[in-house]
Amino acid sequence: MNAITNVYRQSPFWATFILIMLKMVLFRQFNFGTIQIDRLLADAAAVLVILCVIELITTRRWKPPVFGVLNGLLSLILFACTVYFSFFGSVPTYSALHGLDQVGQVKDSVESAISIKFFVFFLDLIVLLVVSLVTIRSSNRKNGNNAAGKPLYVGIALIVAIGASFLYIRQDMDISNELVQAERLGVLNYQVATAINERKENEAIKNGDPDKTAEELAALVNGQYNEEATEAGTPKLFGAAKGKNVIVIQLESFQDIMVGLKVDGQEVTPVLNDLIANQNSFYFTNVFQQIGQGNTSDAEWNVNTGIYPTGTEAMSKGYGDRAVPALPRLLSEEGYVTNTFHVNDVTFWDRNKMYPALGFDKYYDRPYFNDDKFNALGASDEEMYRVGFQELLKHHKEGKPFYAQFVTTSSHHPFWVPEKFKHIEIPASLEKKQLGYYIEATNYTDYALGLLIEDLKKNDMWDDTMLVVYGDHFGLQTKENPIEFVEEELGIKYDDRIGRFNVPFLVHVPGVKGESSKQVGGQVDVMPTVANLLGLDLKGKGVSVFGKDLMNTTKNVIGMRYYLPTGSFFNDDIMFIPGKGFDDGTAYDIETMEPVADFSKYRADYDYILNLMKLSDEYVKLLPKR
Repeated sequence: MNAITNVYRQSPFWATFILIMLKMVLFRQFNFGTIQIDRLLADAAAVLVILCVIELITTRRWKPPVFGVLNGLLSLILFACTVYFSFFGSVPTYSALHGLDQVGQVKDSVESAISIKFFVFFLDLIVLLVVSLVTIRSSNRKNGNNAAGKPLYVGIALIVAIGASFLYIRQDMDISNELVQAERLGVLNYQVATAINERKENEAIKNGDPDKTAEELAALVNGQYNEEATEAGTPKLFGAAKGKNVIVIQLESFQDIMVGLKVDGQEVTPVLNDLIANQNSFYFTNVFQQIGQGNTSDAEWNVNTGIYPTGTEAMSKGYGDRAVPALPRLLSEEGYVTNTFHVNDVTFWDRNKMYPALGFDKYYDRPYFNDDKFNALGASDEEMYRVGFQELLKHHKEGKPFYAQFVTTSSHHPFWVPEKFKHIEIPASLEKKQLGYYIEATNYTDYALGLLIEDLKKNDMWDDTMLVVYGDHFGLQTKENPIEFVEEELGIKYDDRIGRFNVPFLVHVPGVKGESSKQVGGQVDVMPTVANLLGLDLKGKGVSVFGKDLMNTTKNVIGMRYYLPTGSFFNDDIMFIPGKGFDDGTAYDIETMEPVADFSKYRADYDYILNLMKLSDEYVKLLPKR
């Protein structure tokens, strides 16, 4: 202890630098699976900037505790970023701080993402605290409150470190792949690069016009799809459900692999299976999530607006003050009553702001439901449907068409279903495993949906209602569900990206012959698809969407960001993930899930998606505020 005390007393600056850099090594190993010595120089430059500033402004007496606090703060940041990466697969930016107030609502999910090894970031802090206290007492006796010298070498080091960080950031500023950029720059410089890029983007559009952006969108789409075989004139099935009630069901954490699956001879999703088999249902097997930081709330945004999430913040938080030309608003203008139902508090992810932005007439949240304590989010799906159906029945009896959104929660991570709600027996090999819990949760979600459908049929509402069902995002965590394990237990082909990000999308339209389709789509395609069926002329209404009507699409490419780096896309053939750019990216066949060696012919899709999402970001930022 005396030796450590002497070292720390003589140079808390260098002791802190060494400790933090060791943690940077751990951070890279935990998150990127490699250390990359040359990339640690970027970390070192950023750390030195902070340490030099502290060294110059702190008196000698306070150096040890101040450097100790800094070490603790950076340790906490690295710990939090590692937990975040473990769950979401991305390095968070400062904008993720906007979501800190939501952590308590999903503490079970957060706790499950924490590995005991992550606490190694804090191992040195107890020793450092003791050392700091000893050093402070010694400094008090010997030096009093004298200010520390500000040697020239610290100032020089600060200038060199700032210059080095600037060069690193400038070199990698334009990399669209956030993971590559974060790995090259390090977690601290990555925050600076993100802030600079965001400022540049906002400056570029501050005098913009959403109508101009819409024109650029039309030119982009026409240029990409000028050979698309779409029927001329009135689109196919335009107005096929005109005047019908619309019920939109968002299935929590619901992957398409659950649909049609049997476990020990038991159907996991018998209700969805029956819907798909119904001659009036359209089922799209290759639809993928497109959410950003807002996760479930972003899925609500995507589906109701046809606009991409920015990926830098939850859309409910960043754009809840806008007047968005979304489905609820458009249908309100057509005389529909528009309601949304969610059993949690409406302030969760600022839905109290997002729902008015989307144009919903009324939202129903926690106070409207009897809390049967299904999980941490509140009541069960059964209770949500019970309350929701009573409201819809009132509208039906009054002769008012309605647009109703139900956001399910019973299959929320970590998927623990209370015993009295279970409706399936899982095999012994899956007991106390996440996959087993997930099967039970998705089975219950399916069961509860069946109860709502029964109520609609009993009250003569089924034939007057178009039902839209889709998954918001993946459920199975990769670290707890290795590919080989999932394939062996479920007897399916699985992939931790294609299979994991594939969500169900089903539309039941009374009186219309449906079909199953392998047409690739995303959540931004739901809005234009539903609008077409309802006979809403989006172009005629001056509404821009960044998805496509899947009923009239034979060629599609959709972008994904956040859970995959920007520039990633799915088209009718492959899933593509960029490296530093297109040429060093990787591609996988969406059917076989095998690597595709030559993907050079898809460069146009890569450029298209980057431009499309850029225009989407511009458009939403330019929408008028309410």
